[in-house]
Amino acid sequence: MAHRAWLLLLFAAAALGAESRFPPPDFEGGHQVPVPTTPAARALTLEYLDVVVLVAALGLATWLVYRSRSRRGITWLSLFSLGYFGFYRRGCVCAIGAIQNIAFGAFEPGYAIPLTVLAFFVAPLVVALFFGRTFCAAVCPHGALQDLVLVKPLKVPSWLEHGLGVLPFFFVGAGVIFAATGSAFLICRYDPFVPLFRLTGSVGLLGLGAAFLVIGTVIGRPYCRFFCPYGALLRLASLAAKWRVRVTPDTCTQCRLCEHSCPYGAMREPSGGAAAAESPPIERRRLTLLLLVLPVLIGLGALAGYQLAPAAARLHPTVALAEFHLRNQASPTKYPAMTPEALSLERAAADPETLIASAKRVRQRITLASWLLGAWVGLVIGAKLIALSVRVTRTDFEPDRGGCVACARCFLSCPNERVRRGLPVEALPAAAAAEPAVAAVAADAK
Repeated sequence: MAHRAWLLLLFAAAALGAESRFPPPDFEGGHQVPVPTTPAARALTLEYLDVVVLVAALGLATWLVYRSRSRRGITWLSLFSLGYFGFYRRGCVCAIGAIQNIAFGAFEPGYAIPLTVLAFFVAPLVVALFFGRTFCAAVCPHGALQDLVLVKPLKVPSWLEHGLGVLPFFFVGAGVIFAATGSAFLICRYDPFVPLFRLTGSVGLLGLGAAFLVIGTVIGRPYCRFFCPYGALLRLASLAAKWRVRVTPDTCTQCRLCEHSCPYGAMREPSGGAAAAESPPIERRRLTLLLLVLPVLIGLGALAGYQLAPAAARLHPTVALAEFHLRNQASPTKYPAMTPEALSLERAAADPETLIASAKRVRQRITLASWLLGAWVGLVIGAKLIALSVRVTRTDFEPDRGGCVACARCFLSCPNERVRRGLPVEALPAAAAAEPAVAAVAADAK
């Protein structure tokens, strides 16, 4: 025991006499602790509370749209969602960003998808399969914020609406591919509104969010319609919805007031009021041609994705480090100690064989992912052309199943709905009340 005591004393003396490798931290030199840019982790019970609030808000939004048909109720629920899911929860957990967690967890065995993230991803989609996009109506804080700033909506030309409408599908494809390969979480990285909810972020992202809000004063929900990747999934789910938003509770009078009241370009006119349709043989030939062109578009997209694969692979940190290591070996450069470049080279030199092998596997995965992403882009373009070539028969003015965000703006624009509620039809704008169809409904009500 005596020799152990002497050894402890010897080590203690050596420690006291040794020079510190790193100076002790200075707590009185004016050092400012950096503010974290992401929200702190919450207790599990509070995370489950978020899920309960989400499900309750989805249920209430569905009831307000289909039973109460109340635009005022949708507005109040939107304000609550903006305050809770937006500014209070600071945009996290977010159904939009959850796409990446699901994709990453599907291809990364070591990553466990949190149950709250899974619930935020699945719940709005399940509701959309039955009731359409009531999540967009009043639960999503991104949509609520854009809805709040809308002042004087302008109509987007149909050709531009259709052209920009494919961008969300491109974005969701890129987000899934980059997340699945572990390259980047693009959807969260370029989210324009989360920095506004957190009141912090890069100047570029804050400026992007401000730009969307400025555009949103005259263009209804520009992010939701032309960029939101989760909106693309909800659009597809809504196409299969059992129930859909209907403007009139009775016979459509063709007054077109609902069309003018929709700021999101989601109203579709009856097929009888459109221009004379082409003959069925012409339509069949065009559809057949597009179906034959579809595989060509998919193949061209896959080829373009393959060409972009090397650039996409360099976004992955493992590939970037391996290429930096190989470049430095070919042309050695001396970097100052403790700089990011020097530390990266030191890490790469510790086990270069493993690093290069890992980078090779990542490249193979990203090459395959780029093929798939390119094929997806070709499929989206081809499917859009086919959808535009198919004529749908409608007897009334109806909201588009996928494009309608269930905002309830169109309900009180319908004279029949106003009669059902006992509201005066004369309260409509003068130009609208002068329409023959509106006048007829007003006369019947009297």
